[in-house]
Amino acid sequence: MPKNSKVVKRELDDEVIESVKDLLSNEDSSDDAFKKSELMVDDQEEKDVDVEEGSDVEDERPAWNSKLQYILAQVGFSVGLGNVWRFPYLCQKNGGGAYLVPYLILLLIIGIPLFFLELAVGQRIRRGSIGVWNYISPKLGGIGFASCVVCFFVALYYNVIIGWSLFYFSQSFQHPLPWDQCPLVKNASHTFVEPECEKSSATTYYWYREALNISSSLSESGGLNWKMTICLLAAWVMVCLAMIKGIQSSGKIMYFSSLFPYVVLLCFLIRGLLLNGSVDGIRHMFTPKLEIMLEPKVWREAATQVFFALGLGFGGVIAFSSYNKRDNNCHFDAVLVSFINFFTSVLATLVVFAVLGFKANIINEKCVTQNSEKILKLLKMGNLSQDMIPHHVNFSSITAEDYNLVYDIIKKVKEEQFDSLGLKSCQIEDELDKAVQGTGLAFIAFTEAMTHFPASPFWSVMFFLMLVNLGLGSMFGTIEGIITPIVDTFKVRKEILTVICCLVAFFIGLIFVQRSGNYFVTMFDDYSATLPLLIVVILENIAVIRIYGIDKFMEDLKDMLGFSPSQYYYYMWKYVSPFVLLCLLVASIVQMGLSPPGYNAWIEDMAMEEFHSYPTWGMIVCISLMVLAILPVPIVFMVRRCNLIDDSSGSLASVSYKRGRIIKEPANLEGDNTSLIHGKSPSEVPSPNFGKNIYRKQTGSPTLDTAPNGRYGIGYLMADMPDMPESDL
Repeated sequence: MPKNSKVVKRELDDEVIESVKDLLSNEDSSDDAFKKSELMVDDQEEKDVDVEEGSDVEDERPAWNSKLQYILAQVGFSVGLGNVWRFPYLCQKNGGGAYLVPYLILLLIIGIPLFFLELAVGQRIRRGSIGVWNYISPKLGGIGFASCVVCFFVALYYNVIIGWSLFYFSQSFQHPLPWDQCPLVKNASHTFVEPECEKSSATTYYWYREALNISSSLSESGGLNWKMTICLLAAWVMVCLAMIKGIQSSGKIMYFSSLFPYVVLLCFLIRGLLLNGSVDGIRHMFTPKLEIMLEPKVWREAATQVFFALGLGFGGVIAFSSYNKRDNNCHFDAVLVSFINFFTSVLATLVVFAVLGFKANIINEKCVTQNSEKILKLLKMGNLSQDMIPHHVNFSSITAEDYNLVYDIIKKVKEEQFDSLGLKSCQIEDELDKAVQGTGLAFIAFTEAMTHFPASPFWSVMFFLMLVNLGLGSMFGTIEGIITPIVDTFKVRKEILTVICCLVAFFIGLIFVQRSGNYFVTMFDDYSATLPLLIVVILENIAVIRIYGIDKFMEDLKDMLGFSPSQYYYYMWKYVSPFVLLCLLVASIVQMGLSPPGYNAWIEDMAMEEFHSYPTWGMIVCISLMVLAILPVPIVFMVRRCNLIDDSSGSLASVSYKRGRIIKEPANLEGDNTSLIHGKSPSEVPSPNFGKNIYRKQTGSPTLDTAPNGRYGIGYLMADMPDMPESDL
């Protein structure tokens, strides 16, 4: 070859390709980022090998300060408002103590296995939901985006509930409590009780009129409720400040936000057990109705509660576990957190029905007193004979048992005329059978019971502070399910993204603090999460078990845990859990189709709720919520399937780019370049001319071919492009 040709070739080679040795030894400031990074190549056969093994230098990815902090974060995320105001209602509605049987069975079948699966994939791949599913199969990368969308929808209205709790918390520092009595209205001639309050109750009136100032329909906006707008802003400021540094800031808050609710629940339980009627409430709660347990509806509602109680599909579980060390025992974590969640629900149920039993006892005493006075009037008027009344009954201090005895006698003797007498049966069970849940339990029934407590302001402060902490614990996990995958994928600054996310959510959340805002909360709660999350978790199960491979996943678990997990999980993941999830999805769709879409509107004139169907635009919003939540899955699939976006910019499936790690210099850097490919001998290299595929110029854009199993070929990111995103999506 002519000498000039060699010179030209050398110049071209110098321009296009730099050796690894030159890159590592370059002392220029522009190469500092490279020397603080690690370039790792995934090959198709050894993709499951953790690239971090054998390195003495820890990843710069944040980590939990302690195992306790991590467990408290997972407990705080899974234990939320639903444990306090949803589980007791379902327990009462579906057979009392008998409901615990299907709940425990379904916890073992779908709850713990799927919770364990999410913990394991997050810890194994150490990425948020987008990165995890993009790693397993880029075509299913939309699962992570769908989780982010659902998290955002839930965060929008969930923080409104925290705002409501903040409002009640701020109003609890006064005696008597503002919802203790109905307000009086004065006019020119006389003073009278507010009619709307007189027709309902003091706590009901305060909730609908003073707190929400609710409109009569979804279409009647009524403008912003300024009190709730300020509370919503305060709630988002709290979330933003707690999350702005990620787990480094929120992790410390977990010690209070996760533990304080248990202190309050235990205090309420002890106080409740000392109240009259509390034992009646607990006895009524846990008296099993075995015949109800066989109904399919009970199992469907138990499965739904298990599913949402553990936060499956939200991405928060994956995000939290991604900050763990690779050898953490995530199986122990899954079992521990699941049973803590279950026993928290049982504890909350004991507290709720101890207090509701006390409330029912007070209402029953009022009923006995009022009806006893009616009987005395009827005796004086001669409508009833004194001979009908047992001699031991003293109407001045009559007990509930004596009244019911007199009531039964009068009903038998005056059978034909009984309805005209206007007497009521005062049974404490009738009051306890009135099932309440959600805001009706927290802001109406429970607040009414607390007005009868000694030192009621103290208990009110404690109760609503507990609700705020329960809500914040769940919000931290929900926001982490949005922030972590986006930061991992697009390499944006976490502080900036957190502030932007909270600001956007606050301004969108203003629709929930209109006078009609409560109806929008109901709409989002019913339609934004249920079906999309079920589909997401089904796809997660398919992605791990069918696409990644269950045998390969079990090997990964053995490698991480140091022991082989039980074959129980193998059969649950492969057969039982997918079947149960599909049945639950079909049952939920059928239930949604059979239930008329609508909401309960508060009618001011009648002082009661009335069912209204959604208007046409409301139905469009409901359908849009479900479609938007699941839309990323087919979009990403089609983009990947049709190669509409060039994957060469780097993705987790092809190249892992990590900061804070220094690559160890190979022994022979000037030798055969195939030594750069981990686990490959020269004969195994796909092409002898791989230079243009391995190295990237700043102006270049090589093409990475997709393998049949969804993984990508070998490629390096350029050293001077450290902030390039791992995925185009």
